[in-house]
Parts: sequence; structure tokens; C-alpha cells
Amino acid sequence: MNNKISYLLNTVRYMHRCNSVLTPKSSATARKHILWVGRYTDPLENVNFRKLFLNIFPSLHGSSLRFLSQETDVFSTGANIQPEKSTEAFVSEQPPQSSLELEKLDDSGSFKVKHVVDHSDPFFSGLQKCTCPCDVLDLASESAVSTKHFTNCLTAVWRLFKNLSEDQQRYEKQLIFEHPAFVKLCQQVLRDSRRMTRGDLVFSLHAVVSLGVPQNTLLVQTLLRVCQEKLNQLDNRCISVLATTLAGLDKDKNVSALQAGLQLLVEQRIPSIRDIFILQNLMKCMGKDVPVFLKKKLEMAVLKQIDHLTFPNALRVFSALVAMNYCSIPILNACSKKIQENVHDAPFRQLILILEACYNLQYRNVKLFSALADYINSTACLWDKRQIILFLSAFETLGFQPSELMGVFAEKVTEDPEFLNLKNLLIVLRVYSRLNYVPKGQKHLFFETLHSCLNKYLPQISNTELLKAVYSLCILGYLPHRALDELLQKNSRGELLLSDDLYKEQKEMMLHCVKACMELDSPSFTKPAFVLTENFSSLISLNLRKAREALMELLGDENMFRQNVQLPYKYHIDFEIRMDSDRKKVLPVAATDDHADSSVQRLAVLFVPLSAFCVGTMHPQGKLAMKKRHLNKLGYHVILVLNKKFQEMTNEDAVEFLKGKIYSENAFSFSEMTVQDNN
Repeated sequence: MNNKISYLLNTVRYMHRCNSVLTPKSSATARKHILWVGRYTDPLENVNFRKLFLNIFPSLHGSSLRFLSQETDVFSTGANIQPEKSTEAFVSEQPPQSSLELEKLDDSGSFKVKHVVDHSDPFFSGLQKCTCPCDVLDLASESAVSTKHFTNCLTAVWRLFKNLSEDQQRYEKQLIFEHPAFVKLCQQVLRDSRRMTRGDLVFSLHAVVSLGVPQNTLLVQTLLRVCQEKLNQLDNRCISVLATTLAGLDKDKNVSALQAGLQLLVEQRIPSIRDIFILQNLMKCMGKDVPVFLKKKLEMAVLKQIDHLTFPNALRVFSALVAMNYCSIPILNACSKKIQENVHDAPFRQLILILEACYNLQYRNVKLFSALADYINSTACLWDKRQIILFLSAFETLGFQPSELMGVFAEKVTEDPEFLNLKNLLIVLRVYSRLNYVPKGQKHLFFETLHSCLNKYLPQISNTELLKAVYSLCILGYLPHRALDELLQKNSRGELLLSDDLYKEQKEMMLHCVKACMELDSPSFTKPAFVLTENFSSLISLNLRKAREALMELLGDENMFRQNVQLPYKYHIDFEIRMDSDRKKVLPVAATDDHADSSVQRLAVLFVPLSAFCVGTMHPQGKLAMKKRHLNKLGYHVILVLNKKFQEMTNEDAVEFLKGKIYSENAFSFSEMTVQDNN
């Protein structure tokens, strides 16, 4: 009898809750909801609920669920939510203390939860002694009697679960979902969801989602709905936890509505948030779809707290900016400084993530890169060779040349090349060729070692990998004859360039470079006495007009130079100038065009972008270095001009700059010139 009365009271309460969310848009809509309520069986009172719950929870792939789906409209997301107080009132309100408090994120980005323990309650003392999730569930089945008991049990299960290894988690997860107390625990959380404190509510949702309870279950959807209703009551820490939880959920009606409300609330709350940890977590969880004005507000809030930035938070802010796809130079500079000061405390994975973040944000900080490279180089003996390869690959994507580290690693390769599998070999070739690094004193040995490793993998290497490997070695000026023969045979059989290949144009370019290197870098090649040239176009690009005007003013006549010159092997130069052997006098181009004269010196002036050099220097990257080498073989003296810096000069300075380069036989070595990073 008591059970029947309890069921009746719960049914009346549930119908009252459902009735409170109905929108009186039309009588038809009302009848629809009334009919739905009339034939709905509350799963909380269903004697088969335990069995149903157990059948569903192990299935984490969204299988069909009898007691909830988006179609059943368990809670209408279109219903108007009437907050008890205004947002402004709740911002300044100091609500009652939750039984759960938030600690900082760990390395995995998960929340740590600490319990505010009531030492007079023996239940919490027992909870502290639990060492695995099943211990918590056993305790819950024996002693849990209040809402706080149930919510603390749920978060304790997650806290203990996330500290297990991956293999242990797979086994423990099955035990959790098969444990009878877990079903009862979820039932009670579902029953008491509207009576929970704000902290218990958001941490329960976080724990349930993190444990892998399917998003389309009534439990998760109910907690999401209650979070909507209590959104204005959440303090800043709870908002941070909720944002983290929502970031891991798929879009549905309740999630989208909650995210929209959360975004509005965050916008209002930003001035009141003083914790940089909460700020960076909101930045990370709000994601890249946040409006730009909100990104700027978050940026300003972080900058106000930047003096309190710690090393762990600096790492997290880096990843948060990546998640938000927002490059804030002031924040990144402050984080970089903190990272440089504490680089020795960063683990391997974190160092890689820093470099990846810089790449994703297009952030170039030479001091940061140098500090990381110096640290890795000074501790090279402690790193595995494969870890160093990953570091070098990350630096290569940034265009930064860690010369000392590359020299140390080259020695490791020549001493013990056996560790190089095909994948690592291709990475090493790509890194050294793009960054244009040749180890001093052991150039031939280094190349021969790489060539020998490549020959070992020729029987199993794919056509594309073979082309990439040969291309990389050719850029460095080394011709791997056996691999070249194999490549040319494949090309002659039509196996290299397929008509439906998405990368056909890129492969054609690489193959053209290989063939040019075979001719120009061959020991038998001699400098031609006369190079056939042609004007590519009389039109000059916009960014070269200033250079043309400066040359006109310096040389006095446009017949003293040629522009847009096309050379053999598809090489192109911006300006060509002819001079006498002493580099004292510029000669008219037409007068020296029709005959070969060994006393005439040809100058090739190339205006190149900053991206053609290694970051922070004027050391040319691989393709530019190859072009310079080949132009030298064709008889040209090459002058490299950084176009960005040239465009920033005044007209008078531009003329003086070109004068110094043209008339000086020993022009300033650009490889020794340092460029300030553009941040």
C-alpha cells in the first residue's frame, strides 16, 4: 500500500512538472501534450526500469531507446524558462556552498573534484577510503540516503575512474554499468535533479557524460534541461564545468539551447571572472564558433589577469587559443615568456603541443623556438631518437631551423642508422631538405648514410614515397643514383603520374626539379658561356614596381636591366643586370645579348617573401637554396632581397640599398642577417 501511494504521489508530481513546461500556443498543442502525459509511464516507477537501464547503458552507440529519444519531446526546449531572479542579481549573489568544489584541470583536461566533507557524517569518511569505482557503488548501495550522498558518489566514481589506465578503464567501465547500485544511483540522480544544488547538478552531469552514459538517455537529457532552468543560478566555476561538459556533447535541442544561453551568460559574467583558470577553460570550451566580439572580451579579461599567469596556465591558455582559433599576440607573448622560464618542467608531449599550437595560430616567436630547441639539444642524451625526430618535424612545419640540434641528430644518424624505419627516414629527409641544413664536416658521410638507408627500403617503398625521398636529396644537392634509376624507370612505365591523381601537379613539379638537379648538379656539368633567355612579360607585378623605379633612378635607363626574365629549366628571375668583371660598371643589356663574353658578369636580383627563409634569419629554405645554386651554375651572381623589408624602405633608402648590393663584389651575406620575428 505504501508503495502504491508513493507511486501515485510521484506520478502527480511528474504530471505537474510536465504541465508547467507546456506552452499555451494552441488547444491542439495542449491536447497533444495531455494525451502524451496520459499514456506515458514514468520509468522511475516502472518495475522493469532496472532491467531496461542495464540493457541500455553498455550500448554506447546510441541504439534505439524505449524510454527516451529526441522525438518523444520529454522536455520541450521551446518552453519559456522563467528564472526566479535576474541575471544581474545572480551575478552578485553569493549562493550556498555546494558539496562539490572545483580544482584545476589535470594534463588531460579533465576536472578534478574535491568534496567538502562533513566529518560528522560517517558516509563521507567511508567515501574517502574508496579506492576504485566499485567500492563507491558498494558504499552507495549500503549507506547512501540523501541527494548529496548520491551526487558525491557519482562524482567519486568518475574521479576514481579517470585515474585508471586505459586498459583498466575498459574493464572497470563494464563493471560499473553492470553494477546494480549504478542503476539505483542514476535513478536517484534523475529523481532528485531539481532539488540539487548548482554544484551537485553540473558535476553530476559532468560525471555522467564523462563515464559514457549515452547522450540520448533520459538521465542526460533531464540534467541538461534542469541546467537550462537553473542557468542563471550557476556561479563562475559551475559555468566553467558546464562549458567543459557541453564541449564533449553532440548538438541536439537541449545542448544547443543550453550553449546559446551559456554564451549570453558568459558575456555578462566576464567582468566578474578573476580566475585565469576559469577564463582559459571558457575560451577552450566555447570554441571557434564564438563571435569575434566575445573572443575579444575574453582576451581582455585574460590580459587583466596576465600578471598572475603560472606556467601550467600558460600551457592551457595556448591550447585554449587554438581551440578558439584566435591569435592574441599579447597573450601569446606573455605565455611564451612564462614557458621559456619553465621549459625544463614541460613534458615531451607538452613541448610538441606548444609547437603545434604555434603552427595552428601562425605565431612565430624566435626566442620561444630557440629556448625549446636549446633545451632539447642540451638534454638530447635523455630523449629517444624518435622523440627528437618528432621535435625536428614540428620545427620544420614552423620553418624554424634548430641548427645545433640538427647537427647533434645528424651525428646520431651516422653512428647508428638502424633505428631509421621508412617513415622516420622520410621525415628526416623532408626536414633537412626544407630547412636546408647540411652538417658541417660530415656532409658526405651523412648523405651516404641516408642513401644507404633509402636503398634498403627500395623493394617496399611506394612510388610517391620514392619521389619524395629522391626530391629531398636532390634539393640538398645530392644525387642518389640507384634510387634515381628506379624512379626514372617507374616514370617511363607511366607508374608515377596517374591521370586521376589528386596530387599530379605537385608530383610533376617535384619530378621537374629532380630532372633539373640531375643535369645542373652533375659533376660533368660546366657553366655555359651563353644562356638563352626571354622576357616572360612586359608587365610587372605590383610589389615589384618600387624596385623597378629604384633601379631606374639608380641606373638611369630601363635599357640597363631586364625584368621578368625566363631562363632554362623553368627558372624565373625578377631583374637581370649585366656588369663588367670588376663590378664597377653596369652594361646595357642589348649590347651584351648577342654574344658570349666571359668578362661580363650577370646579376640575378630576386625579391623573395619572408616565408622563403628560415624563421628569424635570412637563411634560405631548401627550394630557394636550390634555385640560387642552379642560377650560380648557369653563370649568375644572385642577390636575394627580402621583399617585405624592401617595401618598408623609403625611396631614397631603397636606391641606396640596391646600390650597395649591385656595386659591391662582396655583398652583405644575407645568411648572417637576423630578422626580427613578425610578432
